[in-house]
Amino acid sequence: MANKLLSAIEDGVFLSAGSVPVVIEGIEHTYDTGDSLPSESAHNSHELLYLRDGEIELSVDGGGKMKLGKGSTIVIRPLVKHRLVVKSGKADMLNLYFGFIHDTKELSAAREGIGNMPENKPEKSKNAGPSVAIPGSMAQISLESFLKFADLGLTEDNEMTSHPCFIVTGSEKTEISHLAERIVSEMKSSRYSKELMIQTLTVELMINLSRAMRNEWEENIRVKTGKAKELVAIARQYMDANFDQGVTVAQAAQYVFLSQGYFTRAFVHEMGISPMNYLMKKRIERACSLLENNEIKVSAISLQSGFSSPQRFNVAFRKLMGMTPMEYRKLHLK
Repeated sequence: MANKLLSAIEDGVFLSAGSVPVVIEGIEHTYDTGDSLPSESAHNSHELLYLRDGEIELSVDGGGKMKLGKGSTIVIRPLVKHRLVVKSGKADMLNLYFGFIHDTKELSAAREGIGNMPENKPEKSKNAGPSVAIPGSMAQISLESFLKFADLGLTEDNEMTSHPCFIVTGSEKTEISHLAERIVSEMKSSRYSKELMIQTLTVELMINLSRAMRNEWEENIRVKTGKAKELVAIARQYMDANFDQGVTVAQAAQYVFLSQGYFTRAFVHEMGISPMNYLMKKRIERACSLLENNEIKVSAISLQSGFSSPQRFNVAFRKLMGMTPMEYRKLHLK
């Protein structure tokens, strides 16, 4: 009975999309700061990285460097080279490798690899990717093309296809991480109808990814068509009035009911500068004005300018002005 249901699911997806999604392997990693990590890795499959705990710096060819914290989820496309560095004491992550297969022969081969997974895989495996063979054709089908032809939400041309990775944001992020955990749990188990459950969860994962990507696409459209212009203007006024109170980019985004990622893109599009740099510039301008008064201590100026500590103030001031606050004061007074 379970095999018939699984075949029905596969046949339905094959008919609509010409391919079927399959998870190749799920691997759990725990890295310490001092661990030796692969200098570079790339795979034929898509890679979903969910950071359970810790902080890492991920470098993606064509996507630059990004810092990921606890709860971050990112999808890296096939054949894209990437590297990671552990920034915190320990990083606990889950890597899910998935792709799309054209025929049942490739699907059977992939499933055979899943079935032969080591039952007691070391928690600190230094493997740079999946331990099973990945069909080369998996790299030929993009996530967007599958989601579009399978009618899973992406019905318009999506320019995000050219991006080497996709950071999952919004309400779907939690659901996607939960699905990844459940898929890995099923792979490790010997439960009844294990194959059917894995395939069902994989389809559900694709649906949630399509929702997250469509939301991202719609937000980009809103930014480019100018619909976010008014909200950015309101947020900028809020930042101008509160930058010296330590207001953050997240708080500014919440003030106009936008996600931080969407707000940042909209702000850059309208202002030509990131909201973080905008706040920093406002604070340094205030600090320069206060430094002209020799009676105000530098430590007091840092707080009056919106910095959380004199140390942060000194670093930011030197970076932007090319000198320390005291050097600026002496130069101005002289």
